[in-house]
Amino acid sequence: MEVVLIWLVVAIVIFVLSGIKVVKQYERGVVLTLGRFTGVRQPGLRIVVPIFQEIIRVDIRSTPIDVSKQEVITRDNVTVSVDAVVYLRAVKPDRAVLEITNYIYGTSQFAQAALRDVIGNADLDDVLTKRDEMSKQIKEIVDAQTDQWGIDVEAVKIQNIELGQDMKRAMAKQAEAERERRAVIITAEGEKAAAAAVADAAKMLSQTPGGVSIRTLQSLEKISMEPSQKTVVLLPSELASFKDILATTK
Repeated sequence: MEVVLIWLVVAIVIFVLSGIKVVKQYERGVVLTLGRFTGVRQPGLRIVVPIFQEIIRVDIRSTPIDVSKQEVITRDNVTVSVDAVVYLRAVKPDRAVLEITNYIYGTSQFAQAALRDVIGNADLDDVLTKRDEMSKQIKEIVDAQTDQWGIDVEAVKIQNIELGQDMKRAMAKQAEAERERRAVIITAEGEKAAAAAVADAAKMLSQTPGGVSIRTLQSLEKISMEPSQKTVVLLPSELASFKDILATTK
């Protein structure tokens, strides 16, 4: 009799202990009583009735999930491979348990579909240059769907955008052609500025009495300082100009 009583006490203790649950600070406990939802338990030591009650813990921390690489054809018929990461949080744990079997997997699948839709409706240039705008559009689409599951999509970030080798070569050629075009424009602008400066200098020399002749004398002086042999021929008109300059300086 005593042995039976001991076993009975042990069974009661095990039964009671099995109903003691610990909900961590970053969790919420969804309680089902005989299969029906009866409340959400806050962090701490919680007691449920074994057999009759079940507690399902839901992590309410921000959770990043990867959106696997998707091959998408853009609006201008270019195939790109795109992947992303989604940051979500269970703000209503009861809905995350009752409305969907696996909210993380469901959000991931819906994010893949939204990624294909957004990228497929954009041109390649927009995909490459407006990544943040594309990410915002995907977030809005996914967030609208997951709201009924009690899930808040905090952010969506497009990570990698990969192009085919043919497209990479075409873009490299285009970039090279653009650099050459800019170089030609810069060279032409430099030559134009130099020609304008020479024209202004010539105009000033022509308006200054003896200016051209003085410039000629300076050039002759530079030439005479070089060691190479040279012959300088002065025309009579130039000699007359030099005489006029000398006369004016006396």
